Amino acid sequence: MAKNTRILMAKPGLDGHDRGAKYIARALKDHGYEVIYTGIRQTPESIVQTALQEDVDFVGLSLLSGAHNELFPKIVELLRENEAEDITVFGGGVIPEQDIPVLKEKGIKAVFTPGTPIDEVVEFIEEHTKK
Repeated sequence: MAKNTRILMAKPGLDGHDRGAKYIARALKDHGYEVIYTGIRQTPESIVQTALQEDVDFVGLSLLSGAHNELFPKIVELLRENEAEDITVFGGGVIPEQDIPVLKEKGIKAVFTPGTPIDEVVEFIEEHTKK
């Protein structure tokens, strides 16, 4: 495991359900990662500013409200605008299967739906950690 890998977990938009995001944040901490959790109802701009200020390697987004097709790509776009395209973005939540390829085309590197084993998330992070 890469020590000092920093991960920002964020809840964009108006979604107030954060049990899944908190679970992932805790599980990643338990696997030795440094995790920053933003809390609920964050704007894409605030998420990107926090990612830049905290010098993270990953941004994990969690959304259940259905606004993932708008909010997830907006965060990727803002990272690019801030010359931070080296930050890997992944998402999770209740996301229809047909939306996943579209999100990946727009720069979301992985989408984890409910029930995904934490080992799959850890494996993804390990595969995408800068050497």
